Amino acid sequence: MHTELGDFTTSRRVVPISLLAIGIGALAAAMAYALLALINLFTQLFFYQRWSFLPASPARNTLGLWAVIVPVIGALLVGVMARFGSERIRGHGIPEALEAILLRGSRVEPRMALLKPLSAAISIGSGGPFGAEGPIIVTGGAAGSIIAQLFHFTSAERKTLLVAGAAAGMSATFSAPIASVVLAVELLLFELKPRSLVPVALASATATLVRHSLLGPGPLFVVPPHVAFPGAAGLLGCAAIGLLAGGLAVLITRSVYAAEDFFKTLPIHWMWWPALGALVVGVGGLIDPLALGVGYDTIAALLRDELPLRDIGLLMIVKWSIWAVFLGSGTSGGVLAPLLMLGCSLGGLAAPWLPHEGVGFWPLVAMGAMLGSTMGAPLTGIVFASELVGSQQMMLPLLVATSVAYCVTVLSLRRSILTEKVARHGFHVTREYSIDPFEVLFVRDVMHSGVVILPGAASVDEVSQLLATHTGRLEPVYSILNAEQRFAGVVTRRELERWVQDGGTGDVAGLALAAPVTAYEDEPLSIVLDRMADTGRTRLPVLSRHEPGHLLGMLTLTHTLKAKRRHLEEERRREHVGPVDLLVPAPLRKLWPRAAKIASRA
Repeated sequence: MHTELGDFTTSRRVVPISLLAIGIGALAAAMAYALLALINLFTQLFFYQRWSFLPASPARNTLGLWAVIVPVIGALLVGVMARFGSERIRGHGIPEALEAILLRGSRVEPRMALLKPLSAAISIGSGGPFGAEGPIIVTGGAAGSIIAQLFHFTSAERKTLLVAGAAAGMSATFSAPIASVVLAVELLLFELKPRSLVPVALASATATLVRHSLLGPGPLFVVPPHVAFPGAAGLLGCAAIGLLAGGLAVLITRSVYAAEDFFKTLPIHWMWWPALGALVVGVGGLIDPLALGVGYDTIAALLRDELPLRDIGLLMIVKWSIWAVFLGSGTSGGVLAPLLMLGCSLGGLAAPWLPHEGVGFWPLVAMGAMLGSTMGAPLTGIVFASELVGSQQMMLPLLVATSVAYCVTVLSLRRSILTEKVARHGFHVTREYSIDPFEVLFVRDVMHSGVVILPGAASVDEVSQLLATHTGRLEPVYSILNAEQRFAGVVTRRELERWVQDGGTGDVAGLALAAPVTAYEDEPLSIVLDRMADTGRTRLPVLSRHEPGHLLGMLTLTHTLKAKRRHLEEERRREHVGPVDLLVPAPLRKLWPRAAKIASRA
């Protein structure tokens, strides 16, 4: 067994797929650059009426009341594109990528690579309070999927390249290569295997390399240095921030889907919903222009403690309101940037009541906790926040805050803001990864050794007696041994009954299947279950690998359930281990009950 089974199942196909992923990473970085340029262009056109690809913020527009109409115009364009182009451009990106992976064999329509970034650029450029990361994830994933469809790949291999493109797009946008890979593992891959991790990691690294040439080096937000270690009081403050961030994540998630439910009650076609939501965005922009658009400059100001508390409170309320309503209306946009801004705002509001740990410490901690808990991806929240500001020493505070916030959302919500969208389309996604019990148990652990055996030269009378003896058991399959007592094959009960009725012409051995499906005693149950699913055979003879032809027993589908029962027992059975059990060696513990009885008699 130790010479035949390994830790990994990855084949050499990972090499060409990785090489292809590197090319996809470079392409996704270029597409991310193009999308950001489109967002700049539409922002300039909508709010400043000029053709320019230079960065611009909607907050500085001078349109006055006319600014309320700008988001409506953009929303109408997106609604038309969704109605007559592709309905899948609606939403914030990651749920759509999940559905492509889970339901469509990782196949993405080619037009998505064009319509999604274009619709997102119009939506964000006209003031939509979204980030570019969701559309970029979908766009990069679409590029990876389209390229994969040109080759003779399996669905799993297409998934790897789709996710490689998605991670590369995020990496190029935020200059966060490690967080992009972690997000891929936590949200998109549904596995942690070398066959997918290696290509995705190489694509993400390539995208960051290309980004340096197109957009400049990271980090995205330049902030003052943070404290090396916050101490006990600081970590307690991180736990408190985690509680607040988790509670806010619950409220935000529910508000988004409450808005979606409201729009579904309207007696008009969904194409017009974004225009109605855009009216709220326009009004919110009049109240606080900082809430419009992506808002990276505003996030940077929050991380440097440059906004007064009153402005932070107003920004948080307006951003939350317009984002929840507009996203619930079904327009195109991302969730990461709004969550970053809301998290920073929460940290800025809580900072006066927490220990002083330096400039921007609490906004950064709350930002990571908010992101990780709302998306149901705590490791992504920790690593992403650290990479965004280039401060690895913030890992410990982020670990405490994000873990506490994640615990709050897990206990309060059945699904995250991402998987809720998938569930509303009638599908269930499990976000917990664990060891498969069928991977750790072997055939020998669950097989049945009491096999009914037929000699290959058995007579009609012997077979008739055997069938009569096992009437109650109704054995559907019998094993046949040849003259050398080696396994010769299997025969079904129905075939034996027919053979007896026909007078028993020929040998019983002639009834055996020419190539029976078998199992070996040292095979993991997962491999044998795959074999059962592939062949449709649910009763397999178990042979010895070291003694060819030696029959050891029979494995049925019912026997394999023993592995699941053992796993359930480990999950449900509770035991109390007393001090004696912990301190006294096992041989002496056997004497403990006897000593207790002697003491009670005395």
